[in-house]
Amino acid sequence: MAIREMVKIDEDKCNGCGLCVPSCAEGAIQIVNGKARLVADNLCDGLGACLGDCPEGAISIEKRDAEEFDEVAVENRLKEIGRKPVAHDHLQRPQSSGCPSAQVQVFRAEKSGHAGGGCPSARLMSFSNKSAHTPDNAGQRSSELRQWPVQLHLVPPTAPFLKDKEVLLAADCVPFAYADFHKDMLKERALLIACPKLDNTQPYVQKLVAMLQQNNIKKLLVAHMEVPCCSGLIAIARQAIAESGVEVPFETIKVGIQGDLK
Repeated sequence: MAIREMVKIDEDKCNGCGLCVPSCAEGAIQIVNGKARLVADNLCDGLGACLGDCPEGAISIEKRDAEEFDEVAVENRLKEIGRKPVAHDHLQRPQSSGCPSAQVQVFRAEKSGHAGGGCPSARLMSFSNKSAHTPDNAGQRSSELRQWPVQLHLVPPTAPFLKDKEVLLAADCVPFAYADFHKDMLKERALLIACPKLDNTQPYVQKLVAMLQQNNIKKLLVAHMEVPCCSGLIAIARQAIAESGVEVPFETIKVGIQGDLK
C-alpha cells in the first residue's frame, strides 16, 4: 500500500452512461447497479484517461492510500473481459472497443487516412502537413496543428508530440478571438487546450507536472483571455512548474475579447 493518485468516481453525479468504461485502457472501470465503479485499486494507473469522457464530471483524481499499480493484474483483467492483453508501458495504449481516449496512434501525413477503429476524436495522433509553409498572403492559410488530441484531459503525459517541444497551453476561447493564432502562436509548438472556468481542472496540475517531468519541454506558454476567470490557467501552469521541480521558461500571452494582444 502507498499514497498515490487514484481515480475517484462520484456516484451521486454518475448516470451510468458507461462512456468511461472503454476509455480505461486497463479495464479498471465497470458499470455495477447502474453506476461506474473502480473494479480494483491495483488496476488503476491514476493517469485519468477516463476523465475527459465523463459528461457529468463524476470522475476526478485523488491522492489516497491504495495498492500499487499491477501490470500482471491488468493483463489478467483484460483477458477476463475479452480484450487483448498488451504490455502496459504508459505510452502505447491497448486497443479497446468504443471510444478509447487513451488509444495512442502515431502516424505521418504521407500515410493518409485514419489507422485503426474506434473514435477518431479521441485517437492520439501526430502528423506533418506538407503545405505548412503557405505564404501569409495566400488566400487560405494551412493549419499549424501537428497532433491530436489537444484537450488537456485527453492528452497523456507521455504523448510523443510533447517531447523536446515548446508547449502552448491555450484557453478555449483564444483561437476564436485571435485571428492569427496558428501563425503567431501555434506554429512549431505542441498544443494543449483547457478552460479554467468550465472544465474540471482538479487533475490538470498533476497532469502538467507529469508532462514537465517526462518530456524535456523547452518552454511553456499560456495564452489566455483578458477576462478575470481565464487567469486561472496561469495559476495552474505556475503551480505545475513549482511542483515539478523542473526549470522551464514560462511566458503568458493575453488576448483581448476583441482579438487584440494586451
